[in-house]
Parts: sequence; C-alpha cells; structure tokens
Amino acid sequence: MAVVTGTTWNCYDSATMTAREIYGRTLAEMGKYDERIVGLTADLAKTTAIVHFAEAFPDRFFNVGIAEQNMFGIAAGLAKAGLIPFASTMAVFASMRAGEQVRTDIAYQNLPVKIIATHGGISFGHAGTTHHCTEDFAIMRSIANMTVICPADGIETSRTVRAVMDIPGPVYIRIGRGFEPPCYENEDYAFEIGKAAGMTDGTDLTIICCGIAVLQSMQAARTLKEQDGLSVRVLNMHTIKPLDREAVMKAVTETRRILTVEEHNVMGGLGDAVGGVIAESGKGCVFKKHGLQDEFATIGYAEDLYAHYGLDSNGIVEKVREMMGMEFEADEDWNDE
Repeated sequence: MAVVTGTTWNCYDSATMTAREIYGRTLAEMGKYDERIVGLTADLAKTTAIVHFAEAFPDRFFNVGIAEQNMFGIAAGLAKAGLIPFASTMAVFASMRAGEQVRTDIAYQNLPVKIIATHGGISFGHAGTTHHCTEDFAIMRSIANMTVICPADGIETSRTVRAVMDIPGPVYIRIGRGFEPPCYENEDYAFEIGKAAGMTDGTDLTIICCGIAVLQSMQAARTLKEQDGLSVRVLNMHTIKPLDREAVMKAVTETRRILTVEEHNVMGGLGDAVGGVIAESGKGCVFKKHGLQDEFATIGYAEDLYAHYGLDSNGIVEKVREMMGMEFEADEDWNDE
C-alpha cells in the first residue's frame, strides 16, 4: 500500500494549476516517501511538468532526449531492477511513436511502468494534427495487462497518480494540455480505480464520460434540467480499462438511454467499451457515441475545437435532446432473457 495519502502543497487552486502541474508536484511529493520511484522523460520535463520531480530528485531522474522508444525501453529495464518508473511524454508519442516498446518491453512483461501521457485528445489543438491524440484509448485498451485512466481534472489526476502505486502492472494515464476548469472542489470524494464516480443522479438518460467531457456533461445536465425538465445522470468513467460494467448496466436498467462522450475518436474508445458491455448483456436501450466521428481534428485552439465538435456543454445538450426523441423497446421484464 502506498504511504502517501495527501500533499503538502495546496492542490485545490486548479483554476491556475493545470493537471500537468498537479501531477508533477504530486509525484515530487511521493518521491519523498518511496525511493523506488524514478522519473523519465524525452526532452519534455517542463512541458509535462515532471520537472518538479527532476528538481527534487536529480539522481532519480533521466532525460533520454528526443527518443521516446528508448525511454520506454529504459523504463522497462528500471522496472526489472525493482524500481517504479513514471515515464512522461505527450500522449501521441507514448501511444504511437513508442507503441511497440510499450507493448513488448513493458506490457508483455507486465512491468509496473506508469505512463503519464499529457496533451491528450485535442487539447493541444493549435499544434496541429501531428500533436493531437484521438486514438490512444483504442490502442492502449487493446494491449493486455494495461490499465487505462483518464482523470476529469487536476484533483482527480493527483488521486490517480497516488493510487496507481498499488497496481502491480503498467498504467496509462491520459491528461490534457492544461487550463481545463476543475470538476471537484477538493479531494473529499470516493475514488477507486475501476469504479465510476456518480456526478449527478438522473432517471431519463445517462451520460458516461471521461476527462474534459465530465465537467461539460455536468453543465449540460444542469441546463437540461432547467430548460427541458430532464433528469440526467452523469457518470465519470475515469477508468476506461478495467471498465465499471456494473455501473454501465445499472444505468441501462434505470435510464434506458446511454450517451457516451469522449475527447477521442468514437472508434475503439470509451463508447465502444461501453457499447460492448451493453451488447453482451442482451438488454435493449437507446445508445449513442459522441466524440470525433472517425476523422482527424482540424487545427485551432482547444476551446474552439470542443465547440466545433460538440464536446462542450451546448453540443452535449443538443445530443441529449436528439436522443430523447428516440424510442427503445418497452419491455420492462428482462428476467426471462
């Protein structure tokens, strides 16, 4: 069990501290209590905020230069020596440029390498398509032994980074570029890897979401209650693998309408994970996947892109209204199926 239960700095001012910054400071704090923790980056210490760990523990930090594949190979070697490496780079590099090393060097051996993938989704929108990452959920959840997590904000990122110390195998944590508003006011809430967090209760429809979509979905739920009189449940499915199947089926049974929202291609991501659970259950419901519809994102600032692709609260509201006009099989007795 990891000994770190909190941080000595104020992580609650998330409006000015990005998820990256909170991650870097959390890791530096954790390093005081566990000498097994080592940090690695590929010339992105400041960009990914692992620089805080580097400054605190220079003898336990390794900058390999612009060589992501080498970084993950080195991380695997360090893990084989009994250490717990935190390897930090942009999501697009972690999931694609170094995909083979992550799969074969790390996951195949089930090593405790923790991959902190920043600038996920379209959060680095103005950097262009080469720096967008809307395929990583699909890639990482298909790799055996890999745990995949996408925290909702900086506070949940802090909780995640500390919690993954108790996972014996590899973990992929996807966070954004930063500047995303916080969902949580403080750390006083139930958090467990593999268990969805209920953000709002509802009986008409359930939104299952992760990352930046959580706050936007909560805002959409409020708008729909005020303007349409709808009762919308919001589930923060921060852990994409292993997925909380029980929470999904509870939502299907109680609301019969499921909308997934993710900053990712709808192919292979959270929506497909949720849809697979529903299909295997044999229970009918109205189901839609909301995200990038099998396309590369255009170039622009993240906030503009979220609006363009309907990932902001306005876009989610419109998607819910569309779904409320769709019918499902009115069979309330599933016991005979």
